[in-house]
Order: sequence, then structure tokens, then C-alpha cells
Amino acid sequence: MTTFNEMNLSTDLLRAIEDLNFEKPMPVQAEVIPYLIEKNVSDMIVLAQTGTGKTAAYGLPLLQKIDADNRRTQVLILCPTRELCIQVAEDLTSYSKYIKKVKIAAVFGGASIERQIKVLNSGAQVICATPGRLLDLLRRKETNLSTINAVVLDEADEMLKMGFRDDLESILSETPDDKNTLLFSATMPPEVMQITKNYLKDPKEITIGEKNVGADGVVHHCYMVQAKDRYLALKRIVDFYPEIYGIVFCRTKKETQEVADHLMRDGYNAEPLHGDLSQAQRELVMQKFRSKHVTLLVATDVAARGLDVDDLTHVINYNLPDEAEVYTHRSGRTGRAGKKGISIIIANLREKRKISDIERNLKKQIETKKIFTGKEICEKQLFHMIDKMVQVDVNEDEINPFLELIYKKLEWFEREEIIKKFVSLEFNRFLDYYKDAKDLTINTSFKDRNQNSDINFNRFFINLGNIDKLTPPELIGLINDLTDQKHIAIGKIDIKKTFSFFEADAVYTDTILNSTEDAYFEDRPISIELSSERPQRDNKKRSFHRKNSQSGFNSDKRRNNSKSDRYKDKRY
Repeated sequence: MTTFNEMNLSTDLLRAIEDLNFEKPMPVQAEVIPYLIEKNVSDMIVLAQTGTGKTAAYGLPLLQKIDADNRRTQVLILCPTRELCIQVAEDLTSYSKYIKKVKIAAVFGGASIERQIKVLNSGAQVICATPGRLLDLLRRKETNLSTINAVVLDEADEMLKMGFRDDLESILSETPDDKNTLLFSATMPPEVMQITKNYLKDPKEITIGEKNVGADGVVHHCYMVQAKDRYLALKRIVDFYPEIYGIVFCRTKKETQEVADHLMRDGYNAEPLHGDLSQAQRELVMQKFRSKHVTLLVATDVAARGLDVDDLTHVINYNLPDEAEVYTHRSGRTGRAGKKGISIIIANLREKRKISDIERNLKKQIETKKIFTGKEICEKQLFHMIDKMVQVDVNEDEINPFLELIYKKLEWFEREEIIKKFVSLEFNRFLDYYKDAKDLTINTSFKDRNQNSDINFNRFFINLGNIDKLTPPELIGLINDLTDQKHIAIGKIDIKKTFSFFEADAVYTDTILNSTEDAYFEDRPISIELSSERPQRDNKKRSFHRKNSQSGFNSDKRRNNSKSDRYKDKRY
């Protein structure tokens, strides 16, 4: 199928598609729409990444099959978040603008349930809902799903990840057995497989691209920095891309708010999006983001679900997610609709294993790059400003009355001097900020760290080993963070079961030995000693107990001073 006109869609739907400037169907639409229109009842599993046009793929054929004269609910669409729920409802409303009597209702938490009940009572053939709010309405007997012809589980993997399995099963039990069930998911973890076995009958399976593989239009870059330099690295990335329009992903609501606050304080057009915002606040943030009055949206994964923005240039992973599949979701928000995008990771050495997992999942290489220098950023910003000046449209009628006075004020200056002053007017702030900017990039190569054969190495003992899941890159990262140095040459590393040895530049011996005061690794006090001075190991001193806590190096004293906690530090 090459056009929507060849898909047997109704005239009313084709008119709406034309109004929306849809041209050729996207791959998922070309596969799903004809099949659903031709089949009266057929369950379906569709694996496709975020931003591939899934809403139109199921929405157009389901709208075509609706009996507009029947006010009872015929289609139920379940979404993991209110943002996605609202977006789907808005899209379906746009598709059905020329179909008389068809009503779309969106029901989700965080909004007035009384108003939603009123909408449902007025009759809605299509309900878009989040599981929690819909279950609440069912318990109140304010809606009836016995007339449902089709159920869509949109982003099923995310719904199950968010803990909605019991809610989904309760909701599906209220629907007819002969309904059509359509499951759309970016990944197929075991939980989703179980749902398909329990609730789908002989489903048609469609996979767009390879399973769990990132979008073709996205390139992946990684910048290795110390944990304490994460925010500085973010600023450099944003400054290097003057036209950036993207999402910065953080792990927690607290961190999301903090990063957004710091960006706004530093003059960037940024806003946070997380679960602690009211619905009105979230809608206002999204309105500003879609209109590009906000160009950086700092968000948690949950809050970003349902964002439908096609023009994102960048996705920035301020912190990596726990699961590689979540990174695939994040990166899939850029490079949509045939456009190019960049997915960026800001990481430290302890996260190299995660990055390897992500590469295996993506089946793509992530390019490790050096963080931009102040000179590179200033050059990029300068020529961006000049390009804007060259391309600006001059309104002759408006500016002509002022030219005589302008020429008079500038007649004392030579042409070259006018250009220099013009450039400096906007450009000085970058020159001042990056004047003495340090290099933030961590040297990740073992070979490069030990290129100088003249270095005198000392051998050190550290009370961490294989049982602590310590690896050579993690040990180097630990030394970096403990000492606040990133240029210490590291030699041979020998990791044992419960302890390790490593060689380091003897010049930094005192720095290394004095770095572990009040420092802990998963509640285990860190001890580093010169191995030549170390007596036979004292087993009593080694009887540390692992406690259930966040993994990672931490130091209460360093959180109050200059050192940083690799996972918890929020200083910028």
C-alpha cells in the first residue's frame, strides 16, 4: 500500500487525513490498517517503537467500524499515562472530525471524576483511559464495558512495568469474550507474553523493524565525565547545539526538578515534567513545549509517556535507566517520521557495563565522544549567530525611517570595528563563561593512562573485590571520584574475590591514601593501603556486612564538602 486512498478508508476519514497533511502511510500503518479493515474480528500483536504512527494505525480502522447511531461504548483504549491518554483522545478526535455523532471520551487520574462521569453519561463510543481511573469508574458503576467490540492495549509493556497488571485483568474481565484485542508494544518482555497468552486468541503478529532495536534515524553518542561534572557536561552539550529541541531524562522526580531549576536559573528555556505537578501544570508545560517556547523538557520516564512531538532533535540521558529497553524508548522519541535525531548519554566509568547492555539491545554501536571544549562551543555559537544574521528578513518599510540616524551614530567606526562590536554584543557571555573552562572528559583507555613508561608506580590494596562486582573500569572510576583527580595514571589491576590490588602513580600516593576517610561502598567502609606496608590480612577487619541500600560509592562528609556521591550527588 503506497497511499491512504488505497486502504479502503471512508471518505470522511480521508478528508481528515488530508487536513492533517498525512502523506504516505508509515510502515506500521501500511501493515495494520488494511488488515483491520478487512477482518471483522481478529486479535493482533504489533511490535513497533515509540513514534512510528501507532495511534493512526489502530485508530483509523476502528473509527471506520463504529456504529455512530449507537451511543454505547464500542472501543476501549487503555494507556499507561494520562499524557498518552489525552494525546490518543485528541488524535482520534482529529481523525473523526467529519464523522457525525461519534464522541471520544478521555478518562484519567488527576482530573475531575465528576466531569468525566458527565461525559460518559452523555454517550461516548470510544473511551481512552488509564487503568486506575477506569477501574474506579467501574467500581462506581459509572461505565459499562459489556458492549465493547475492541480493546486496544497501547504501550502494554509500560503498563505492566508500572504495575497495572491486576488492574488490566480486572478491566478485561468486564469486557465480552468475543471482542477484538489489539496489543501494541515496543518490547515483548515475559509479562507481556503472558498477557497475550491469557487474553488474545490466535493473534496476528506484526513487527516493524527488529524487536527492541532503536530507530534507524537516531545516532547514539556517549560522553564520559565524573559524576560531579554531570550538570556542567549537560550545559556544554546544550550550548554546542544552539537549535536544540529535546528531552532531558532523569531518574527521579527530585532530580528532574533540580536539573530544570538549574537550567532555568542559567538562562535556558527549560521546564520540568514529573508526577508531582498538577494536571493543570503539566498541560501548561506541554503547551509551552509543543509551541517551542520551552526547548528543553526535563522529565522522568513515566511523565514523558504519551508525548507526541515529531521534531525533537535530541534526547539526553542525564542518568541511564536501569533497563536497556527503557533507553530504547527514550531514544525513539527523536528521529521520528523519517527525520534524524541524536540520543546522548552522560555517564561515568561505573556505567560502562550498562552501556554495553544497551548496545547489545540496540544492536548498534554507541560512539564515545569527548565533551566539547570551551573553544569549540564558542566557535559553534559564533557562526550560528552569524548564520541567523545572514538569513534574517529585513522589513525595509519599518526600518528605513531609522536608517539615517543609525548611519550617523555609526559613521565614526570602520566596517571591521562595527562587525567586531556586533559580534561581541551577543557573544561575550560565552567567551567569559568558557574562558578558562576545564576539560571534563574522562580518559577511559587503560593503555592511554599508562603510556609514560617513566612513571613510578606504587601498588595499593583496596578492600573491594569480585563479591562487590568490582571491575577495572569501576575501580578507576572509584579512584577518580575519591580523589577528585582524573589524570592519575593507573597501572596493573588485579581483582580478587574479596579484595583487589592496583598500581597508581606514586606522586599521588598521599592523595589516594587520604581519600577514603568516611567513604563507603554500599555501606562498606572503603580502605586503601600501600600493599608493601600491609601486614597479613586481619579477618576480623574484613567482616563487613552488605546491607540493602542503593548501590554505589557514597560519603556523608563528601556530600557536605567537595567530593561527590556517584549516584546521589545533586550539587551543580
